[in-house]
Amino acid sequence: MSLPAFQDRFRKANRNTLRLGLLLMVAVLSFASLVLPIALRPSSFPLKIGDVSAQDIQAPHDLTYASDVLTEIKRTEAESGVPPVYLPADPGITRRQIESLRNALAYITAVRADSYASLEEKYADLAMLKQLDLDSESMAQILGLSDARWEIVQQETLGVLEQVMRNTIREPDLRDARRNVPTLISFSLTQEQAQIVSNLVTQLIAPNSLLSQELTEKARAEARETVQSLDRTYIAGETIVSRGQVLTALDWEALEKFNLVKPPTNTQDMIAAGFIVALNTVFIGLYFVRRRPAVVADSRSLLVIALTFLLFLFSARLVIPNRAILPYIFPLSAFGLTIASLFTLEIGLVVSLSLGILAAYGLPYSLDLTLFYVLSSICGVLILGRARRIASFFWAGIGISGAGAAIILAYRLPDTITDWIGIATLVGSSFLNGMAAASLSLLLQYFLSQLLGLTTALQLLEVSRPDHPLLQFILRSAPGTYQHSLQVANLAEQAAEAIGADGLLVRVGAIFHDAGKAMNPSFFIENQLPGRLNPHDDLDPRVSSQTIISHVSDGVTLAKKHRLPPRLQDFMCEHHGTLITRYQYSHAVKAAGDRPELVNIEDFRYPGPAPRSKETALLMLADGCEARARSELPKNEEEMRLLIRKVFDFCQREGQLDNTSLTLRDLNRAADSFTKTLLNTHHPRIRYPELQPNPSAAEAALPFPSPAAESIPTQPQKDTRQEP
Repeated sequence: MSLPAFQDRFRKANRNTLRLGLLLMVAVLSFASLVLPIALRPSSFPLKIGDVSAQDIQAPHDLTYASDVLTEIKRTEAESGVPPVYLPADPGITRRQIESLRNALAYITAVRADSYASLEEKYADLAMLKQLDLDSESMAQILGLSDARWEIVQQETLGVLEQVMRNTIREPDLRDARRNVPTLISFSLTQEQAQIVSNLVTQLIAPNSLLSQELTEKARAEARETVQSLDRTYIAGETIVSRGQVLTALDWEALEKFNLVKPPTNTQDMIAAGFIVALNTVFIGLYFVRRRPAVVADSRSLLVIALTFLLFLFSARLVIPNRAILPYIFPLSAFGLTIASLFTLEIGLVVSLSLGILAAYGLPYSLDLTLFYVLSSICGVLILGRARRIASFFWAGIGISGAGAAIILAYRLPDTITDWIGIATLVGSSFLNGMAAASLSLLLQYFLSQLLGLTTALQLLEVSRPDHPLLQFILRSAPGTYQHSLQVANLAEQAAEAIGADGLLVRVGAIFHDAGKAMNPSFFIENQLPGRLNPHDDLDPRVSSQTIISHVSDGVTLAKKHRLPPRLQDFMCEHHGTLITRYQYSHAVKAAGDRPELVNIEDFRYPGPAPRSKETALLMLADGCEARARSELPKNEEEMRLLIRKVFDFCQREGQLDNTSLTLRDLNRAADSFTKTLLNTHHPRIRYPELQPNPSAAEAALPFPSPAAESIPTQPQKDTRQEP
């Protein structure tokens, strides 16, 4: 393998490695944008029940869920509303209490009747009574009663207790029953005796209707079962927890349902995000490998696409999550419009599809949001087309708005959660999205094109206006060059359209390609008047050659002065490639005694470089074909085709087309287009016959030339200095 071939293969390998590295870098950063918590509105908050919220937390989307906490609250309320269930009054309890009272009274009577016990011993005996708890005062009162009075007290005590216990007494009613005892005692007793009766009866009153725990639990269970599961609904944007609010169990449950306090499993999310990013990476890679658009050859353009893609993706993942309206306002479609206006419509469609999928991945309503982004972007890019008018951006914005509104209506009308006000709000957001996308793409394509030296259709249309200062300068200083450039522009534009190249770029580049001739117009034959001396006749061939070659650098100088897009400078530098000024070279060889070794051919060579794109190659071919056709004036289609084929073969033989992507099919189509255009341009004209009537004296006096004068053919001049 030769050294140049090895170097060429090495450069291609390096370029492929850089492209693969760029693709992998975009994939890694895209994956990071999906899994890292970069959203302005966090997807989860470090809160627990009882904490005070430091900010308002709103519902990121519509949600209806079965609330366990709310259902439990209602069931607890229903359960607590069920009163305790008591059994019917039990007569056995009344009998036991009366029997206990009789036993106690009999014991007290025995103590009173004990004549051998001292007073202190009687106090001690009464203190040992189990049924009653008597204090010293009560003991003294009992022991101080006469037998007759004690008998009355005993009878009254048994009667009052029996009367009280005849009623149904429950535990909650026990205090009331004891409080009512004094009202039941006979008024025939003294205050002291009534106090003794009340003291004895009160201690033996007991509930005779007992609580049934089993029946109560059953009734409460039945009450709980009557409460159905309760749903809780939040509308997107509704406040779940306000700033400064203490977090309750009900609030916690809502936050948990929205995954705002307990994020989903990271491992599963990362694996899922990895699959979607890998799929998009393979998709983009296959597109660039299989379709091989022209942008692949320009690493700078690929870098612009990658950085803009990441900028929009990270912005979307930063702003959109956990918001209700903003996802439908965010102008994601501006990315597709920008790429389509800077490069090609096809690339704009492909990258818009990938961005729309990643931007909406994992978000609530991700399916309809994905379709919202993808379809609206595609519609906008298709309407934008080649972006040759500012109005195209406006109509693209309208298309984005309409497509987005259709997606919203298609997916939200069947949704019973979203009301008409919500739907109208989202539709309005869609129209705002379209206008924002169109405006943003206009700004982005302008700044990116200025910053990175890219050329847009709007820039080309702006500089190609006839009133552009540089075009006016060419027209005034070198009108022949101006007309020549227009003819070459028509020729090259038609060929570009035929092979699928950028016709607008070729046309504008052709209009300006010879701008440098306006600096020294008289040195170029198309600007020389017939009969005037040719300044090249008195110049040394080298000086003459350098004067002609200088129109390339002069053109670049003028382009920079008038701030033409950098892409147009390529047409100025490459339209002669690295060819030589053969007329001056041949004169130099002749002056050296026909000894070529004495002449340095590099003194007569254009600085180049050779054409590096289809567009500049078409300009070189069109320039050469137009010049030869103008000088040789082929008489028919066969001669025209032969002339064009000579120009094509010469450029190929000189290696001027080696760095372009022109195929043999492209060259054949370009040759056919050149033939058709040149034949129409150089079509023969009808010779007007001279009229021989005897004009009247008045007609003979009119100052009009004879029609025959207009038909006198002039001898064409041959441009021998710029033959390819």
